[in-house]
Amino acid sequence: MKTKHLLVLIVLLFEWNSMYSQDKEDNKVVHDFEMELESEYRYFYDDALFEDQKDHFPSLAIRPEYNINWNKGYESINFKGFFRLDVDDERTHWDIRELYYQKAKNNWELSLGLKKVYWGVTESNHLVDIINQTDAVETFDGEEKLGQPMAQFTWITDKFGTFDFFYLPYHRKRTFAGEKGRLRFPVVINKDDLTYESSAQEWRQDLAFRWKHYFDILDIGVSHFYGTGREPLFTFDETGNINAFYPVINQTGLELQITHNAFLWKLESIYRHAKAQDFFALVAGLEYTFSNIDGNGLDIGILGEYLYDERDELALNALQNDVFFGSRIAFNDTQDTSILIGGITDLESNSTIFSLEASRRFGSSWTAEIEARIFNEIDKNEPILSNFREDSFLRISISKYF
Repeated sequence: MKTKHLLVLIVLLFEWNSMYSQDKEDNKVVHDFEMELESEYRYFYDDALFEDQKDHFPSLAIRPEYNINWNKGYESINFKGFFRLDVDDERTHWDIRELYYQKAKNNWELSLGLKKVYWGVTESNHLVDIINQTDAVETFDGEEKLGQPMAQFTWITDKFGTFDFFYLPYHRKRTFAGEKGRLRFPVVINKDDLTYESSAQEWRQDLAFRWKHYFDILDIGVSHFYGTGREPLFTFDETGNINAFYPVINQTGLELQITHNAFLWKLESIYRHAKAQDFFALVAGLEYTFSNIDGNGLDIGILGEYLYDERDELALNALQNDVFFGSRIAFNDTQDTSILIGGITDLESNSTIFSLEASRRFGSSWTAEIEARIFNEIDKNEPILSNFREDSFLRISISKYF
């Protein structure tokens, strides 16, 4: 009898120990820290169009990342920081790209804090990507974004797709190049001088929604944003002075991508309503990839897109009736070598912007990048682009990852 009781006690102790170990495993906290140090040099080889602009821009950047997760990874706190030191005072800046708490459970996710969200499928212009403000002093193509304070709720279903709901309590202004900087207007724009249409100013409470799903070869996304726009509206008077403000907008966006064999057919379109102007814009095109050309993994993609925008002189970009052409080359080697070359041509004025982006890893923790933008035969009547006609540049950067 005593032996039986002893066996039962051993079994109970084993079960308790197993449950305790499992509980410890469930509550295990995992930390992950990474950091990128970047040395960058930008050279503008044409004489400056405006007084006090410089030609040489060496700079340093730091990008730390930290993640802590627990509850088997279903809960986490995520951080991405950024700091750059540059010759241009306005390009010397820092930002919290992301700092948010996230919880996932069953078929939903909740995120609270500063976060970056990307929407879009096209290459040359991301019309529907409206949640985050553009970091305009960091890159010319608008790919870099500022962290956006938000509450995001995501509901994931098998049959009906994914639904994203956003509450955006605070608007962040765009920063423009300073007196020494290139890619700027004749008048240096101080972001603090830009006003708001809303009386609540940057504290207007904005809302957004997006639905995405796929049907066989078709991926679709539909979104709506109601709030203070991320792009300021610019008006120019006869003396060259610039007036700008952030309007309240309603924007509905559509994303479509069809994958058929080696073809990708892409479409982004928006309709935006504001008191100043209603307009429609779209980007439509395709990408065809020649795969494994040399038998060693070389992929070459051919890209072509058409860009249309009804805004005319109120547009913050020059992409109103243009064609984009380009090629994406991926070597798929251990160094992750890739090249993207292309150009955008205005069908009315023949103004053209050529571009080159290339990157390659060295060793296990180094990356080199080259970027070039060439402004060719820019029409002086272009309200925005004409200010950049002497700003062709070459950028070289080397990054070390820890």
